[in-house]
Amino acid sequence: MIQELDTVVLTRDIPAERLRKGDLGAVVFVHQDGAAYEVEFVTLDGQTLALVALPADAVRAATGRELPHAREVA
Repeated sequence: MIQELDTVVLTRDIPAERLRKGDLGAVVFVHQDGAAYEVEFVTLDGQTLALVALPADAVRAATGRELPHAREVA
């Protein structure tokens, strides 16, 4: 179960927020026992790119066997 402060992976693009499938975020609030999550996405220099409420199927828990990557945002 995903909990507050867990790292999650976005499972689909969110163009309105400049987010892409595979972006990593941190859960800052769990809604209704995991029905939705408030997730913060930050740049590598620590600036918040987006803080969004997402349904549970829009994110998944990150695992230790994944390799993160970087991309530039406009």
